[in-house]
Amino acid sequence: MRAATKTSLKKARAGAGKAGASSKPGKRVELLFEIGVEEIPAGMLPRAVGELKTILEKHLAAESLNEGVAVETFGGPRRLTAWVRGLIAKQADVENEVTGPPKSVAYDNAGAPTRAAVSFAEKQGVALHDLLIVKTPKGEYIAAKVVKRGRTAHELLSEILPRVIHDLSWPRTMTWTGLEGARFIRPVRWLVGVLGGKPLKFSFGGITAGDITVGHRFLGKAEIRVRDFADYEKKLLANGVIVRPAKRMEKISRELESHIKRAGSGIRLHKDPDLLQLVTYLNEYPHVIEGTFDGEFLNLPDEILITVMRGHQKYFAMENSAGELVNTFLAVINLAKDPQGLVCIGHRNVLRARFTDARFFWESDQKCKLADYLPKLQRVTYESRLGSYHDKVERMRAIARWLAEQWFNLGMVQAHVADADRAAELAKCDLATEMVREFTELQGVVGGLYARAQGEAEDVADAVYDHYLPVGLDDPIPRNLTGCAVALADKIDSIVGCFSAGVIPTGSSDPYALRRAALGIVKIILDRKLPVSLSLTIGAAAKALLTHPPKKAVTPAQEAQVLEFLLDRARFVLREKHGYAYDEVNAVFRAGSEDLVDVEKRLRALKAVRKTKNFEPLAVSFKRIRKILEKANLPAETAQHVNVDLFEKDAEKALYAAVRKAAGKVSEDKRAGKYQEALDEIAGLRKVVDQFFVEVMVMAEDEAVRKNRLALLAELLREFTTIADFSELGGEERK
Repeated sequence: MRAATKTSLKKARAGAGKAGASSKPGKRVELLFEIGVEEIPAGMLPRAVGELKTILEKHLAAESLNEGVAVETFGGPRRLTAWVRGLIAKQADVENEVTGPPKSVAYDNAGAPTRAAVSFAEKQGVALHDLLIVKTPKGEYIAAKVVKRGRTAHELLSEILPRVIHDLSWPRTMTWTGLEGARFIRPVRWLVGVLGGKPLKFSFGGITAGDITVGHRFLGKAEIRVRDFADYEKKLLANGVIVRPAKRMEKISRELESHIKRAGSGIRLHKDPDLLQLVTYLNEYPHVIEGTFDGEFLNLPDEILITVMRGHQKYFAMENSAGELVNTFLAVINLAKDPQGLVCIGHRNVLRARFTDARFFWESDQKCKLADYLPKLQRVTYESRLGSYHDKVERMRAIARWLAEQWFNLGMVQAHVADADRAAELAKCDLATEMVREFTELQGVVGGLYARAQGEAEDVADAVYDHYLPVGLDDPIPRNLTGCAVALADKIDSIVGCFSAGVIPTGSSDPYALRRAALGIVKIILDRKLPVSLSLTIGAAAKALLTHPPKKAVTPAQEAQVLEFLLDRARFVLREKHGYAYDEVNAVFRAGSEDLVDVEKRLRALKAVRKTKNFEPLAVSFKRIRKILEKANLPAETAQHVNVDLFEKDAEKALYAAVRKAAGKVSEDKRAGKYQEALDEIAGLRKVVDQFFVEVMVMAEDEAVRKNRLALLAELLREFTTIADFSELGGEERK
């Protein structure tokens, strides 16, 4: 055994085991990683590209390989690619000083090592004579310097990359090597792994990686050897593959614009950014071609023509300056060119067949009235425990009528109960039509078109057309009040019904899109500024569920659960879409959240007044008051009698007088909806509140005086937190 040197002892620390790098990172290398597969659905690729980057960065970080590293990922129908720059070729060696047993246990009186020292040395893989003696606050202990050798990036990546492939998540997966084999969205057909110009050796799904990629299915070679990303990108381009989606999108956009210019003045593209992204990921080497169709099909509604072109054929529609479709389309093909126009002829023939089908459905469906399809909905199940779509329609009618009655009674003369009932009756009828069976994305739209064509009132037809809106926070809401009533009825029935049946969103599972429905409810109420009581509306939906099939009762606990679900979505919308701060939303919701329009009005006032000099300090005082009351176990909501005869300090009297004076003005402003004026009045209390805390000891020894002071603070909090609970606002408590 050798004693620790002076230097070693200086480095020793209590509870040794600290690590330090004994070698600096060496050279940096580049990784090219590609997963080659059979065609992946284009709609899944953008998320997969982002997830590949996230997962790869996570695994690199876990092995300390992420410092100074740049990761870029790309995707196409037959490949997912990662380009990693600046990888450390080898991990740094790490030296740890590991503390063992006390010196008195490790060596006997003669200085000979005991079994404890021998076992420690063996465990750490060091010789006995390399053990150190370190001084700690607990005394002298033996220790060992243990060096963990860094592994090469080649070794680590050969283990990491198969895990990366495995960790990619998909809506569904398949296996191609047996039920117990690897799973992926589509069978993996080749793998590329090149690190610093040299192939990596790893396997996944029976495929061994190497430095050979595959070109375009028709335009490229079946085997292309690559040495780095630049070489990979260049060679694939020469073999019909544009690796970067951004470059593919740029090429498509440029060619679309070129065709539009050639089409002449007044002709423009029907804007569709989602379709542009879809065709970007659908093609490896995109090329835009132009085609035409028979003008006779323009007699069909634009919505149907666009859906056929977009949804089934991935074509871009073209329109004139008036926004009317013209009989020309643009298609993106996965070829460099179509010199003889054969591909274009094929697309034109397919489109004609699809349009012919659509015209047949349009004419056939309207041989009977839209309402005549309602009985057929009895055979269309909505949810096994909630009955058929016919049952859902009856519940929707009851809720829509109730909403329209509420609004009409509040003076909204455009709320027509009969229109709301009729629109709700027709809203789901198109689910039984041939058109919607073929083009499911047109549900609602087809119903509105048929209703208009069959002479239904314009408001009713528009309401049927719009009742699925809004699908997202950036979508428009129904264009009229009848549509809003039907949309709200549809969404609240879905939420209340599913919650009563135990079908509640959890994590990423939301089979009935209840979160989207709740966001739609919030958006309709806020955008249209509708006077809607959330709890009463939930009650109306619960009543409809009980009085109409399946006649299922909703418990008070379930109603409360639905209310909190809606309020949670409302908080999200107000924060993310309307830009209110987290604590502002909490403060206003704590003061009342039944009427979302009123909530948003109070939030605007709070945001404006919060900037004034008196408000933030007063909010801190309110936070302090709530803490005092909570500590004293005295809820502010419980009214307590304040005895003015027990006041001992002028500051108590001044605060009481100011509270009584301000309460009347605040109450008057609140009734008039003048929330900002009311908050300004409350902010004016800052001076007397500050003086109270300077001069008055709330927790006085005299019990009667103490309770009286607590009652005064409770009254202050109760009177002035009905617009917003200021104790919820952020801010440091003043000493």
